[in-house]
Amino acid sequence: MRQHPDLPPAVTTSARQARDLATRREVLAIASSFGASSFGVRAAALLGLAGAAGPARAQAVPKQGGTVRIQQEVRALKDPRLFDWPQIANFTRGWLENLVSYENDGTFRPQLLRDWRISPDARRYTLFVRQGVTWNTGDPFTAQDVARNIARWCAASVPGNSMAGRMQALIDPQTQQAAQGAITVLDPLTVELNLRRPDITLIAGMADYPAAIVHADHDPDTMLSAPLGTGPYLPETLEVGARGVLVRNRDHQWWNAGHGAWMDRIEFLDFGTDPASWVAAAQSDAVDMLYSVEGDFIDVMAGLPGWTQHGIDSASTVVIRPNQQVPPYDNPQLRRAMQLAVDNAVILELGYGDRGSLAENHHVAPLHPAYAPLPPQPHDPAAARALLDRAGLADVEHELISIDDGFRKDTADAVAAQLRDAGFRVRRKVLPGTQFWQGWTGYPFSATDWNHRPLGVQVWALAYRSGAAWNEFGWADPAFDAVLDQALGTIDTRARRALMARGETMIQEAGVTLQPYWRRLYNHAKSDLLGAAHHISFEIRPAELAWT
Repeated sequence: MRQHPDLPPAVTTSARQARDLATRREVLAIASSFGASSFGVRAAALLGLAGAAGPARAQAVPKQGGTVRIQQEVRALKDPRLFDWPQIANFTRGWLENLVSYENDGTFRPQLLRDWRISPDARRYTLFVRQGVTWNTGDPFTAQDVARNIARWCAASVPGNSMAGRMQALIDPQTQQAAQGAITVLDPLTVELNLRRPDITLIAGMADYPAAIVHADHDPDTMLSAPLGTGPYLPETLEVGARGVLVRNRDHQWWNAGHGAWMDRIEFLDFGTDPASWVAAAQSDAVDMLYSVEGDFIDVMAGLPGWTQHGIDSASTVVIRPNQQVPPYDNPQLRRAMQLAVDNAVILELGYGDRGSLAENHHVAPLHPAYAPLPPQPHDPAAARALLDRAGLADVEHELISIDDGFRKDTADAVAAQLRDAGFRVRRKVLPGTQFWQGWTGYPFSATDWNHRPLGVQVWALAYRSGAAWNEFGWADPAFDAVLDQALGTIDTRARRALMARGETMIQEAGVTLQPYWRRLYNHAKSDLLGAAHHISFEIRPAELAWT
C-alpha cells in the first residue's frame, strides 16, 4: 500500500500497524494530530489503511433559540493562559475560542485554524488560518493574531502560565520567551513554527482549555465588562459561586453560523460541591444538565424520567503523591514501600466504586496512543514494611491531605487505610476546596485529580518533567527528561511505544506516584438536549448546545 501524499511516512506506517497494534481511536488521534481532520479526506484515507470505518454522525435536528441551565461551579475569570480549571473555560468559550478542538473519539478538529501540517521530523509546523473569521470588534482574524497568542503562551516567566510547558520546544531557555525565528507569519493566513527540537504534542496543547485565543487589546481585568473574542456569545453576568450567563451576540457574524450557536441564553448555575444538591436541582427541574456526576448519585440520576445518562472512558485519574522536595519523601525506598503497600484494585473499588479501570502508577493510559502495557503492580505489604524499616522511617507519621469531596476524599481514605495496614503511621487531613487548591502543588503528601489529556507524553511534559509548572511531585530526573524529549519527537507509534515503556518503568521504579485507576466519567442531561454528553476533557461547548 503506497504512502499517503499529505502525511509523514511514519503516520501512514502507524495506521497500517494499527490493524494489529491499536484501536481506531489511536489511529484517529495520530492522524488528526498531524493535520488529518476528523471529517477530512486524509482522515478517511488513514482509516482505510487501518481497516476502520468512519465516525457515525448524529441525526437529531437542532432548534434555533431557547435557554439551557447547566449545573457547574462558577469560578472567577483570569488570563486564559493561567486557567487552572476547565469550568472557567467552559464559560469563556462562549466568546474565546481555540485554534483546534479535541473530540471524544480522539481526533483534533480545526476551529480558528482550517488545517495544519507537520514536517516529517516534527520540527516545523505550518498553521493555516481559517478565512472569514472576525473578532466581535469587526476586525479580521489573521495569522498575526495566531502568532501573537503563541508568543504569549511562550512567556515562561509569567507565573502560573502552564501554556509555556506545552510550548517548550518554541522557547529560548535563556530569555524564557519564544526563540528568535520560532514563530513566523508567512502571509495573512499562514504561520510557520520552527521548533528547537521535535515535539508531536503542540496541536494537543493548542486544544487544551488554557489555550483560548485572545485579542490584541485583551485585558484580564476587563475581559468580562469588555469581552473581545471570535465566538458567538457574550457574558451577561458572572457571580462567582452563584451563576454565570451567556447571551447570543446578535451583532456579530460568527464564522460557523448555521452549524452551531443555537441557544439564545446559557446559564451556568453553581449549587455548591454537594452532589445531593445537584440531584435535587435536577429533580425539581431547576436545571437541564449536570456537569459531571460521581459515586452513588450516578445511579440515582440514571432513573430520572426524561433524562439521559452519558458515560465515557477516560484517562482522568487521581494521584496520591509524595512531594520529593520535602523530606522524608525524597527517599526512594519510602516511596517504593508506599507503592507495595497499596493494592490498586482495592483503591478502585473503595475510592471510585469500580467505575473505571486499573492503572499502573505511571500516568499513561490504554487510551493514550503508544501506551506500553507493563506487568501488574505487585501488592506486598510485608515487603513494604521491610523497605520502610530499611529506610529507618517506620516511626515517621505521614499526613495525607485531600479535598473534602467525592472520589478524591474516598480514594485518599482508602490509601491511608492500606498504608496503616502495612505498618505506616498515617493521619488524614481533609480541606475544603477553597483552601486545598491555594497550595496544591506544595503539599508534602496529598491527593489530587488530573483530567484526561490526549497524549501520554503530553501529561508527562506538564507534570513529570523537571521544573514543569504543574510538577507537583517535585521529581527531577535528567534521564527521564531525556527519554521524554525523545518520545516527544518520535512520530512512529512502535518506536514511541518502546520509549514510553522506558519512561513508564522509570516512574514506577522511582515511586513517583500512587496512581491507582482511570475514571469512567458520567453526566446527565434532559433527553432532548444536544451537545450535553460528557466530554472526555470536561469541556462544555456553548456553541454545540441545542434543543431538539
